Amino acid sequence: MIFDEERVRAALETAWSLETAKQWSKENPANGQCNVTSAVVHDLFGGEILRTRYPEVWHYYNRIDGQRCDLTDSQFIRPDARFPAPNPYEDQLTDSDAAMQGISQREYDTLKKALMDELSK
Repeated sequence: MIFDEERVRAALETAWSLETAKQWSKENPANGQCNVTSAVVHDLFGGEILRTRYPEVWHYYNRIDGQRCDLTDSQFIRPDARFPAPNPYEDQLTDSDAAMQGISQREYDTLKKALMDELSK
């Protein structure tokens, strides 16, 4: 599958739900979605999974074709934002296992199916 960032971002807005992360809200759909999104995007499009440390959590995102791609960055500027945007990003290389810590297989499967369904339209 070819990675088109704009298309994937638009599809994720619809694919994210309470079924993919308990922090989701209509006002801030990307909230809490970074782990599961980075794992699904890695599996579908390749590249690498990166992370940046916050005081109590990690923020996960991807590098695709050599470019950092934080598909959940909208969570930092919308209502109910839990954190400011990373500044600077640490870009610490990690893997799907780390990203999936605390994420259920059901959340992963739900997001992957919903994203693939949106991208197939």
